[in-house]
Amino acid sequence: NTYMKKSNISPDITKLSFEEALDQLEDIVSKLEDGSINLEESIEEYTRGVHLKNHCETKLKEATLKVEQITIDKEGKFSTKEFNKNS
Repeated sequence: NTYMKKSNISPDITKLSFEEALDQLEDIVSKLEDGSINLEESIEEYTRGVHLKNHCETKLKEATLKVEQITIDKEGKFSTKEFNKNS
């Protein structure tokens, strides 16, 4: 979703690795599904979950772009081009 920019994500989320963010997102989904939290907490957790989801998507896109920068020459040697986020 392009309406949420990374700057809207809380700083503690932006520091998380993909795996850490995914673990937190799974915990939130579990809480929301089992109804163990009240409505206000549910709204807060849902909002955090949206931010975690967006963070995970961004991390995956960055990883995909990095992988796409790997090339193989005619002799089968691997090389990489510098990852450019803006391209």
